Amino acid sequence: MGQNSIVIKGAREHNLKNVDLEIPRDKLVVITGLSGSGKSSLAFDTMYAEGQRRYVESLSSYARMFLGQMSKPDLDSIDGLSPAVSIDQKTTSRNPRSTVGTTTEIYDYLRLLFARVGIPHCPECGRVIKKQTTDQVTDDILALAADESTRAIIMAPVVTGRKGEFTKLFADLAKEGFSRVRIDGEIVKLTGEPITLNKKIKHFIDVVVDRVVLKKSATTRIAESVENATKLAEGRVLVQVLGPDGKPQGEAGGTSSGATGGLGKGEHLFSLALACPEHGHSMDELQPRDFSFNAPYGACPDCLGIGSRDEVDPSLVVPDPSLSLDEGVIAPFRTGNYYPQVIKAVAAHMGVDSSTPWEDMPRRAQKAIMSGLGKEKVRVDYVTVDGRETYWDIEWEGVLAAVMRRYQEAQTDTQRERLQQYFATVPCQTCHGKRLKPEILAVTVGGKSIHDVTEMSAADSYAFFSGLSFSGQAERIAGPIVKEIKARLKFLVDVGLDYLTLERATATLSGGEAQRIRLATQIGAGLMGVLYILDEPSIGLHQRDNERLIATLEHLRDLGNTVVVVEHDEDTIRSADFVVDMGPGAGERGGEVVAAGTPAQIMKAKRSLTADYLSGRRKIEVPQTRRHPKRGSIKMTGASENNLKNVTLEVPIGTFTVITGVSGSGKSSLITDTLAPALANRVNHAHRRTGAYRKITGLESIDKVINIDQSPIGRTPRSNPATYIGLWDDIRALFSSTQEAKARGYAPGRFSFNVSGGRCEACKGDGQIKIEMHFLPDVYVPCEVCGGKRYNRETLQVTYRGKNIAEVLDMTVEDALAFFEHIPGIKRKLQTLFDVGLGYIRLGQAATTLSGGEAQRVKLASELQKRSTGKTFYILDEPTTGLHFEDVRQLLVVLQRLVDAGNTVLVIEHNLDVIKSADHIVDLGPEGGERGGTIIATGTPEEIAQVEGSFTGKFLKKMLGDHAG
Repeated sequence: MGQNSIVIKGAREHNLKNVDLEIPRDKLVVITGLSGSGKSSLAFDTMYAEGQRRYVESLSSYARMFLGQMSKPDLDSIDGLSPAVSIDQKTTSRNPRSTVGTTTEIYDYLRLLFARVGIPHCPECGRVIKKQTTDQVTDDILALAADESTRAIIMAPVVTGRKGEFTKLFADLAKEGFSRVRIDGEIVKLTGEPITLNKKIKHFIDVVVDRVVLKKSATTRIAESVENATKLAEGRVLVQVLGPDGKPQGEAGGTSSGATGGLGKGEHLFSLALACPEHGHSMDELQPRDFSFNAPYGACPDCLGIGSRDEVDPSLVVPDPSLSLDEGVIAPFRTGNYYPQVIKAVAAHMGVDSSTPWEDMPRRAQKAIMSGLGKEKVRVDYVTVDGRETYWDIEWEGVLAAVMRRYQEAQTDTQRERLQQYFATVPCQTCHGKRLKPEILAVTVGGKSIHDVTEMSAADSYAFFSGLSFSGQAERIAGPIVKEIKARLKFLVDVGLDYLTLERATATLSGGEAQRIRLATQIGAGLMGVLYILDEPSIGLHQRDNERLIATLEHLRDLGNTVVVVEHDEDTIRSADFVVDMGPGAGERGGEVVAAGTPAQIMKAKRSLTADYLSGRRKIEVPQTRRHPKRGSIKMTGASENNLKNVTLEVPIGTFTVITGVSGSGKSSLITDTLAPALANRVNHAHRRTGAYRKITGLESIDKVINIDQSPIGRTPRSNPATYIGLWDDIRALFSSTQEAKARGYAPGRFSFNVSGGRCEACKGDGQIKIEMHFLPDVYVPCEVCGGKRYNRETLQVTYRGKNIAEVLDMTVEDALAFFEHIPGIKRKLQTLFDVGLGYIRLGQAATTLSGGEAQRVKLASELQKRSTGKTFYILDEPTTGLHFEDVRQLLVVLQRLVDAGNTVLVIEHNLDVIKSADHIVDLGPEGGERGGTIIATGTPEEIAQVEGSFTGKFLKKMLGDHAG
């Protein structure tokens, strides 16, 4: 039995209550249940942690030093485990050099393909570069002469950027009669003391073949030297033209010294292999490293292969174009005496009144103010701070140049930080965001450069490689490489990522996208007998793409793997071979297996909320009416960020509006990148970079904008829900107002575990102490002095209604609500936590242990407890991530309550229960990537369901049933 199943006995990690469970091997297993019911504790903290720990412990102690050690989970036993691979949402690289292409290894194969069968072209004229003859190289060298007396050194570059001591190379060269070599830019004799090099650093070694005068009569000698050099250096010859004094014209370049990259002053590299006869562009035999933007050989020398630079962004300098110069439209120079007067003088010089709104100014006036007027003089009539009048003529450099100069000249961090907010990452001016040198971008396969291929979506790229054909030797070389590229592209398409481009930075991917990329990579690995554990791979995936994802998971299972998925998606649950439902409640009330079996068996379970929703016994009802408040709308026109095609978005004020559409259709570009920062800048006076748009109107209807995302509420265990929503300050103030605290002179700071005074100094208020274990993971043990209570004995003697501060920290929200019912300020904040479905979490629970969904609901509670004006604009990005059907129902109640109070709620969402509850829907599409970026339908759910071209409408129609039509 143990061979066919994973048998868990007595699992007690986190809130698990002595769970005994048997999970079949080589099946698709879904673990579901309420948010906080113990799904991740079972899947990741028990099964994955133990599988990984056992695998790592089988390695030598030396190997274990380099691997993350995992502590043994709290359980009695677990049998039938395979080596475990976790595919979660938190492992996305934030490195700007990491792209979809590099993560999936497709870019590695592309580099190999272009190096082996790529056709080089001249970056200037586009002519195909062919091999040069010795005579052509000799003529080119002679052409370098300034006059008949110009001298040059002809060298053979035998080592370029390789580590080693090269003792044998020097001995062989000496035997062949060569007397000098240039090592890292310095010429040394081979005949003197033995040369010793540091073998740990890269070296550049050039053999000095001849020193010649560049004149016609020396043609034969130069040709012989070229022949000798090319024999030594595989067809390459390096020529250093000397100055009139017979010395090098400048410091040696990277080809010889590794110092600067490229060639030094007066250095010229020729190749019998590849060169443009007209423009003299010659290049070495192509290598895969030349196409890497992470290596100096091919990376753009200005941005070093990142493709972008930090520049002053005009949209941040002018965050609100509706203002005039008099009203301070130029944000960095809104205050002060000098710049406002100078800028108004420039406007007057251009014939523009300073009271004219920025957006109504002529383009040439805007350009003069922002970019300067060159050498043209501007008269400035200036009033000093003490009221004296004077004037002078100046050359105006422009606002952008002034901000950049002041940033570079800033003396303090405070000045730099203030100006930093006006900078944004923009494409590199040299490579225009393409990351590589021009000569590398001029190498083509099938008429496209390597950057052209990475700019295409995965689906277009797959079509391109499917249509590629080679002949002769190129066919034998390229065939296996193209096969690997196509296989990996197909995996990306299969997991619903056909709209992603290979150049897309992984830092910009959503958690679900990053997870599906790792899933595609794992399928490419083709392993079997592995335990894969996934955390909600359907996040950010439209219903249309769900079938492809499920087929991919089934393919991974059919290879012979056990696939365990923590998931709330109904389609995935119904497709599983085996379902484990955790519950019955969340937090302290969860941690039990409520039901386990096939989906059909689960539906018959009595205590299971999942069963109630799957079987239809419970459901989220469709609202009887839709709101049409007729209070105007926020209207944004001309949005064109990323793939958006001149979109006009209208969000009715006082409604629950949902933005939907297939993955990659432009939802995040429209809302997260454009609307949210534009509103924050105009309404909240923020300084955020905004995507391209033409105009935004209707802002008078709202007074603040709140963006609630799923980022963690704190990165340290000291942060908790009570501190985040401001509740802890109230509780500390309450304790400091008790008779005992007053008698002892305790202020609210005495009840903080973050500062000295009231906290336990043995554990510094952590409640636990880290014990470092060699070759084993660090162990955390409760502090012996305070017993894990975080405070010292004197502080704990102060009580309120019989409870000390540590006992209050340990209360659940629900218990605290009853305890503090007579303190209105505290009760109101606790009530909002309870209303968003977080009654089960403890006030002092570490923020790092909260799930994404829980963190977002804590943020929502933080906003709900503030006094509402009824004119707030809320933006939420996929708030149902990590939420069970019942959690979604509770969330919808809260969101509808916000709208009932007069506020506007805008949600980006794929969950059909949320979409069907909306007053107004904006559906983007029709596809992802370049084939998306337009609004294909707007209206109520019933109206969207009737739109033929809408995929969302198709799924809504099934769900609404009688309501549609």
